[in-house]
Amino acid sequence: MSSSRTSSGTSARSAGRNANPATPRGASGTSRGAGGRPTTARRTGSSAVRPAGGRSPARGSGTPPRPRPGSGTRGGPGDPSRRQRWIMVLAALVLTVFVGRLVQVQIFQGPALAAKAQKERTTQSVEIAHRGDIVDANGRVLATSVDRYTISADTKAIQGFRGGQRADTETGKAVQDGALGIAQLLAPVLDAQPAELAAKLNGNDRYVILKRDAVPEMQRAVTKLQLQAYIRTDLTSRRTYPAGVVAGTLVGYVDRDQVGQGGLERAYDDVLAGTDGKVTYERGRDGVQIPNSEQDSTPAVPGSDVRLTIDSDVQWKAEELIDDAVSSSGAKYGIAVVQDVRNGTVLAVADSGDVDPNDRSTSAVANGSRAVKDVFEPGSTGKVITMAAALEGGYWKPDSQFTVPYRYTAPNGETFKDSHEHPVQQLTLAGVLAHSSNTGTVQIGEKIPEQVRYDYLRKFGFGEQTGLGLPGESAGILPSKQSFAHDARTPYTILFGQGVAVNAMQATQVFSTVANGGVRVEPSIYAGTTAPDGTFTPAAAPQKTRVISEKTSTSLMRMMESVTGEEGTAANARVPGYRVAGKTGTAQMWLPGGGTTYMASFIGVAPAEDPRYTVSVFLRSPQSSIYGGVVAAPVFSDLMGYTLQKMDVPPSTKPSDPYDLTW
Repeated sequence: MSSSRTSSGTSARSAGRNANPATPRGASGTSRGAGGRPTTARRTGSSAVRPAGGRSPARGSGTPPRPRPGSGTRGGPGDPSRRQRWIMVLAALVLTVFVGRLVQVQIFQGPALAAKAQKERTTQSVEIAHRGDIVDANGRVLATSVDRYTISADTKAIQGFRGGQRADTETGKAVQDGALGIAQLLAPVLDAQPAELAAKLNGNDRYVILKRDAVPEMQRAVTKLQLQAYIRTDLTSRRTYPAGVVAGTLVGYVDRDQVGQGGLERAYDDVLAGTDGKVTYERGRDGVQIPNSEQDSTPAVPGSDVRLTIDSDVQWKAEELIDDAVSSSGAKYGIAVVQDVRNGTVLAVADSGDVDPNDRSTSAVANGSRAVKDVFEPGSTGKVITMAAALEGGYWKPDSQFTVPYRYTAPNGETFKDSHEHPVQQLTLAGVLAHSSNTGTVQIGEKIPEQVRYDYLRKFGFGEQTGLGLPGESAGILPSKQSFAHDARTPYTILFGQGVAVNAMQATQVFSTVANGGVRVEPSIYAGTTAPDGTFTPAAAPQKTRVISEKTSTSLMRMMESVTGEEGTAANARVPGYRVAGKTGTAQMWLPGGGTTYMASFIGVAPAEDPRYTVSVFLRSPQSSIYGGVVAAPVFSDLMGYTLQKMDVPPSTKPSDPYDLTW
């Protein structure tokens, strides 16, 4: 039993020693070799190296213990040369990447990047060309331009604004960043509420217009804020009309971009507009031009001034008189034209109703002048053309005799009547015109071939534009030659001004042609242009066409002078001190929705013995009377009298020599 314990104890101790190979026998870490001499065990770290399996090498063998595979360098010092090689390789790679990128940017992408950067720095401002003035015949300004500014904001750039050390001028508080700060600075200048202005500056649009038509004083105040990187002040122009309603309809207007949209502004836009200039330069982030940077500029070329033949005084008087006539007669509207018979120049084109181009609250300024765009039957004023054809063709003489009933039936069965019922009259050719007889005119026309009747309408300018050049001008309505063969009535009605339509300028031109010795002169409202350097270039000479002989012109003027005589239809058209020749007109007008109305008119020339001016007056739908001799002739008298005195035309000295009106 004791033997068993001894064996067990020995085994246990042996197992205990082998179980901890890191603690060899002998606390000093030595063992005994052959002959009992102590030897020092080889250590790796702090433990002796033993053979695999935990056994110690044989004593006295003299062979040092072998390390276990892979454990010789674990936890030992590294190789410095190897680490240096890795660092050098890594540095070389990084350097290669940087050098490659540098080469790419500087050599391959350099020009493109430089161009892109320059493009981002480069900005362009437009130098607005000064629009030319419109002046009357005496140089009075009817339309001109003044400098104004459009103030706008870059909402994207504003997000980067920093108030810095700035202070609010009104409250003294520090200026905030972003849109709130810009609004603090800008609101007092623009007379706006800071909160409302800040809301605009925070909008979705990149560019926001804050103020249009700002005066120069406001622009200078904005510039002093030094916000050029965020706020722009672009020079624009504003059109003003110093004469107000005088010639307002005639002059027209321009749009927001200063482009002519009506009247003379549109007709001569290419002359007035000029050519805008531009400046291209590089700017910094603050919006200020970079010193010594590249700059390219093209100077603006101002427009030329347009001088009219219109006399603003005569124009004013015509507008005043036609407005009064519309008011007193209850007419829907009125038109008045004043023309120089010698050269065709127009002194006045007046429409009733005040139209001020400075006021855009209504569309009146865009309607244009009725003198060229509205057409109507000339009525009895058209009888002058029939008389001219009768005299020029030798078909009749001023003293030719006619028996004139109230009602008359032509050879083709068509029946016509006069405006007033009357007994049979014994009238001469001059008497038919003075009494404005339709039935007498039909008898006169029977002898004139239909083709000749048509040709004279053409010769006097019916069916074609006058050449005045105003926008919206109508050529009128002239029946075709073929229609005469299928219409038995029109070949007769055109003899007394029905079945054909003209505008006021065309009707006026007939009388100016007769008064000018039978020579038709293309009417003009344009006198010429004045360049920015002051050089005046007159308008080209107007086209002239002889329509009737001077002999026929003289005879017809004597016949028309009887119209304003005691037995004529227009005694109200007389002008004290001057002899007057003219013709009344009462034309029926068909309304679009059915029914009819009338255009009452009078067109006359003075002085009759030495014609200088033609004045025409038209009143649509007068309520007091439909006859031109009653409502239009008095307006003619006042306007012609004013014009003759304004132009210093001496009174008539020779007495009239009228033809006999009856036989």
